[in-house]
Amino acid sequence: MRILGLDLGTKTLGISLSDTTETIASALTTLRFKEDDYDLVLPELKEIIDEYQIYKIVLGFPKNMNNTVGPRAQEVLKFKEKLEEDLNMDVVLQDERLTTVSAHNIMIEASLSRKKRKEKIDALAANIILQTYLDKEKGRKL
Repeated sequence: MRILGLDLGTKTLGISLSDTTETIASALTTLRFKEDDYDLVLPELKEIIDEYQIYKIVLGFPKNMNNTVGPRAQEVLKFKEKLEEDLNMDVVLQDERLTTVSAHNIMIEASLSRKKRKEKIDALAANIILQTYLDKEKGRKL
């Protein structure tokens, strides 16, 4: 059994996956869809859930820096409800402030081209979200 990490954008869904011991997260893929048309990703997401025997989803929650919930976070809450209803699965919110910035910095340090960074940013952000959650659950210092 594994945990899935998700980073929801307006046109993309970054996906990461835990190992079976729920210790290490790995970037898996990025799904693309028409702006805010989340129904398009559900069939592919269901396939991934079945293939990897996912029992829990960790969804990045983009709070504002002052800890308030803005319009993007409201969209994430709607997506969370849709996932819970359509997939009948536990969905946990994980604060994702600055994960995209961290992902960009990691890829710049790895000397990835701008094109490669654009292709991989969402899956890497999902990876950071999931790894943060896994570390928190295991009681490891962040």
